[in-house]
Amino acid sequence: MLKNYSSATEFYLLGFHGSKELHDILFATFFFLYSVTVMGNMVIIVIVCVDKRLQSPMYFFLGHLSVLEILITSVAVPLMLWGLLLPGMQAMSLTACSAQLYLYLSLGTSELVLIGAMAVDRYVAVCNPLRYNIIMDSHTCIWVVIVSWVFGFLFQIWPVYATFQLTFCKSNVIDHFLCDRGQLLKLSCDDSLFTEFILFLMAIFIIVGSLIPTIISYTYIISTILKIPSASGRRKAFSTCASHFTFVVIGYGTCLFLYVKPKQTQAAEYNRVASLMVLVVTPFLNPFIFTLRNDKFIEAFRDVMKRCYQLLKD
Repeated sequence: MLKNYSSATEFYLLGFHGSKELHDILFATFFFLYSVTVMGNMVIIVIVCVDKRLQSPMYFFLGHLSVLEILITSVAVPLMLWGLLLPGMQAMSLTACSAQLYLYLSLGTSELVLIGAMAVDRYVAVCNPLRYNIIMDSHTCIWVVIVSWVFGFLFQIWPVYATFQLTFCKSNVIDHFLCDRGQLLKLSCDDSLFTEFILFLMAIFIIVGSLIPTIISYTYIISTILKIPSASGRRKAFSTCASHFTFVVIGYGTCLFLYVKPKQTQAAEYNRVASLMVLVVTPFLNPFIFTLRNDKFIEAFRDVMKRCYQLLKD
């Protein structure tokens, strides 16, 4: 514990509770999930870059989404794994803590903006196919990606700055495996009610703001698909956006669960589980959601593997 009116310059992460045996099991599980996440998303990036059949807006956005997934999970998971191997608490400087929180929130915001843009892309593909290549040309796609990255990193400057302007004098022990904002607010001896309310409104703005175009796009998409007379035509149209829709449900569900709550200082276990969903589960599922039922991607993957085999053979 710190003396009153002295602010922490270093924090200690409690990580996961439990025995050494439990920590070993968690380490093995999370290491496997993290490895598959990085390799799976790297495969998507490489295949999208090298195969000309995947040079379309949908796969261009998917490649950037995979980059974001790798970065988001890498911001916290390696440190979490290191903490599971070490006995006791992990020390983290104030600078490192603020940097981790900023990167985590910025990358997450960029991902939400990109997911909203991908929904609009699917709307144009299904509802306005004849003008799809004109509307979603390379210039538009590049600008969409640039805006999503820049907006994410600019939008989170004030929330992180406001969080670390508080005085952390109650303790310097964070009951989490990362620098969680909710747990940081618990350590503050300042009246943070107004700050929490502003952070809540900003979370509402970014999550609901990116969710609205997604809902509108899928309303039009479903309406258009239902008007297609043949069952095979409906299946083909729905298959083009089924993977994105699945990711939307999982991604927005976990974000709403974690961030859109008036009281940021939620129970530690609640925040831990929700953070694991965002940092481990969703990035792990991304490669499977977007590729398992995608015949074009599977065919491109097989061709790339054949080319690699031939190169190694020669």
